[in-house]
Amino acid sequence: MIFGYARVSRKEQNIERQVRNILAYDSSARLYEEAFTGTKVEGRKEFERLLKMVKSGDTIVFDSVSRMSRNAEEGKNLYFELMNKGITLIFLKEPYINTAVYQKAVSRKIDSTGHKIADLYISATNEAIKILAEDQIEIAFNQAEKEV
Repeated sequence: MIFGYARVSRKEQNIERQVRNILAYDSSARLYEEAFTGTKVEGRKEFERLLKMVKSGDTIVFDSVSRMSRNAEEGKNLYFELMNKGITLIFLKEPYINTAVYQKAVSRKIDSTGHKIADLYISATNEAIKILAEDQIEIAFNQAEKEV
């Protein structure tokens, strides 16, 4: 199932652009909307409800990474927690950190050769690819945190 999550910080802000963008991505997305600060996940009732609903194979669409979290550490941890549960995350404004992009980057492992020195370099290269992908995710959440 595809879910969409839209959030504004204050009730007087307009959420319609986010909703429109999510529905343009998938018109059948089940939307969760709320007005609540993004500096913490705890206390966001609609987001908490959504997190209880999603299961492996589901997708959550966000207009931007800042809609998921503006706390870099919490956002990064939640990203990997959801991804490891088999939930796909889509960020319309930051597609380079969608979970499919991360998974593709880390799955492109170079096979070992059986030669000790070559395999040491290959192992280091595979780990470097994973670190670079994780760094991109962290950078995106750090940027969202700076926007607070």
